[in-house]
Amino acid sequence: MHTLTTIGYAHATQDALVAALREANVELLADIRALPLSRRAGFSKNSLKAAVEEAGIEYRHFKHLGTPKEGRDAARKGNYAALRRIYEGQLELPEALAQMAELQAIVQEKRTCLLCYCGEAEKCHRSLLIEYAFQDAEVVHLHPQMRD
Repeated sequence: MHTLTTIGYAHATQDALVAALREANVELLADIRALPLSRRAGFSKNSLKAAVEEAGIEYRHFKHLGTPKEGRDAARKGNYAALRRIYEGQLELPEALAQMAELQAIVQEKRTCLLCYCGEAEKCHRSLLIEYAFQDAEVVHLHPQMRD
């Protein structure tokens, strides 16, 4: 059984997130946002990639494992049933199936962490992806603390 970690950056600084990844000995950060952009400083793809790679952690973006806009809208409204329905449809697409298989292979080789915005994994597509593709993994949800 392999360990799979997850992390949301909603309540973190970039430094706190990188520190949490390092403390958990993460080797690869799998960004599973459909759009790896953020209004939060340090969390858009290029900035985040540079920071984690500087810390010795590989960064990969898995666009097709992200939530489509209507799923993100449902999540913001707290409509978890709609998020589940929309995201399950996303995971049936050929592009998503290919990236899921790629990520499953990586998890067998490297200590991997799934990243997206949501601070609560149980209300996030991260948990749905784990339920769908990583049932046998031991899952640890990281909670980066705000740091100055």
